[in-house]
Amino acid sequence: MDLSIVIPFFNEAESLSELISRLLAALDPLGQSFEIVFVDDGSNDDGFEIVRRERTQRPEIKGIRLRGNFGKAAALAAGFKHSSGDVVITMDADLQDDPQEIPRFLEQLDAGLDLVSGWKQVRHDPLDKTLPSRLFNAVTRLLTGVKLHDFNCGFKAYRREVLAEIPLYGELHRYIPALAAARRYRVGEIAVNHHPRRHGRSKYGLERYFRGLLDLLTVLTLTRYSRRPAHLFGTGGILLALAGMGINLYMAGLWLAGCRPIGNRPLFFLGILLVIVGVQFISLGLLAELITRIGSRDEQPYTVAEQLD
Repeated sequence: MDLSIVIPFFNEAESLSELISRLLAALDPLGQSFEIVFVDDGSNDDGFEIVRRERTQRPEIKGIRLRGNFGKAAALAAGFKHSSGDVVITMDADLQDDPQEIPRFLEQLDAGLDLVSGWKQVRHDPLDKTLPSRLFNAVTRLLTGVKLHDFNCGFKAYRREVLAEIPLYGELHRYIPALAAARRYRVGEIAVNHHPRRHGRSKYGLERYFRGLLDLLTVLTLTRYSRRPAHLFGTGGILLALAGMGINLYMAGLWLAGCRPIGNRPLFFLGILLVIVGVQFISLGLLAELITRIGSRDEQPYTVAEQLD
C-alpha cells in the first residue's frame, strides 16, 4: 500500500459523507494505491454506520470502532496500527482540512522530508482558540527547538518508519514532530488551507492546552534526559544542596562570631531542609540511571538511515 489516510472522529456524522467524496476526488487522480482508515473514538451518533455504508461502494474505505472515547492519541495509535501505507497522512474529520492539499504533502516527502506538518496560516477559528494556540506553539518552539508554527494541526504526513519508532500515548500526538526531530528525522511544514467548521462544534476546550503543557514537560524529559536522568534530577539536587550548605555555613559563622543562638532561627532549618531535599534529588537521579541502564539494554539510542552490507 502506497498511502494511508488515518482519520479519527468523534460525533462527526454530518461531515463524513462529504469528507469521503472530497478525499476520493483528491486521491483517485494520484495513481497510487491508498486506503482511508476511519477510527470512531466512541461516537454516539451514526458516524460509523456511514463509514460502513460507504465501504460497500469503495473497498479502500476501512473503519475501526473503539469501545469508548479513549482520546485522539489512542484513536491515532489504533489507526496507525491497522494501516499499511508506506506514507501515513492524518487529518481531522470536521471538513476544516482540505484533501486537495495531500499532493503537496507528498511532494515534500519526495523532496526528502520524513515528516510534514500542516500550518493553518490563515485560521478560521474564534479568538478563544487562536490566541491560546499561538502562545502554546511559541512556548513549544522555544523549549523543543523545533521550528514549527502549528504543533496542534492534525493535518500531517509521515513516513512509516517515523511512526514505527515513536510510541504514542497520553496526549503526545501533537508532539510527534518534536519526538521525531529528537530521533534526527527531517521535519518540515507547509501552509495549508483551513476552512470554517460547518457542522457541530469543536470537541476540545481550553483544558487541552493545560494538558498539553504538562505533556510538553514529558516530551522534554523523553528527548533530553531519557538516557541521562541523573542530569535532570542531579542538577537540581546539587543546586539545592549547595544553597542549603551556603545557608548553614553562614549560620555557623554567626554562631562562631558569638551572635545569638541559631538553633531556633527559621533560616537554619531552611538550610537543613535544602540539603536533605538536594541529597534526595541526587539519589533519585542515581536510581533513575540504574533503572535506565537495566531497562534500555535492548533499545538503541540511534536511528539507522541506510546500511550498505
